[in-house]
Amino acid sequence: MKINWGTGIVIAFIAFISFILFFVIRMSSDNRANHDLVTEEYYEAELGYQKEIDAETNANKNARITVEKTAEGLLLKFPENLDLNKVKGTVSLYRPSNKHLDFDLSISLSQAHLLIPDKRLLDGRWDIKVFWEYEGEDYLHKESITY
Repeated sequence: MKINWGTGIVIAFIAFISFILFFVIRMSSDNRANHDLVTEEYYEAELGYQKEIDAETNANKNARITVEKTAEGLLLKFPENLDLNKVKGTVSLYRPSNKHLDFDLSISLSQAHLLIPDKRLLDGRWDIKVFWEYEGEDYLHKESITY
């Protein structure tokens, strides 16, 4: 059987379409390509973004937090001039590579620092978000670290 040029073009198109469909089906069914959103309620979080900007501005002006890596874990140092009993808030640690490693801690200070134990943190990138309230003012500190 002899194949003319018209039949060759049709066979080439069918082969190309099959090749593309193979990769589309393979990538859509592969769990390694399954990426989640940063937050589940993305649009609700977007509405509160101005509040975050104001809180971050307050923290940069009045109450800067420093983050240090120590042998015991991650040390968050709050300003010394704060009344520690009035500080309320949360520390959120977000792991971009695995949402199952994310966790939140509530802030309750007896000293001017908060220690996150080494056993809770795996090596790699972490996004830290410290949101706290002091005397009716909101404060926010964001930082990305490699632990």
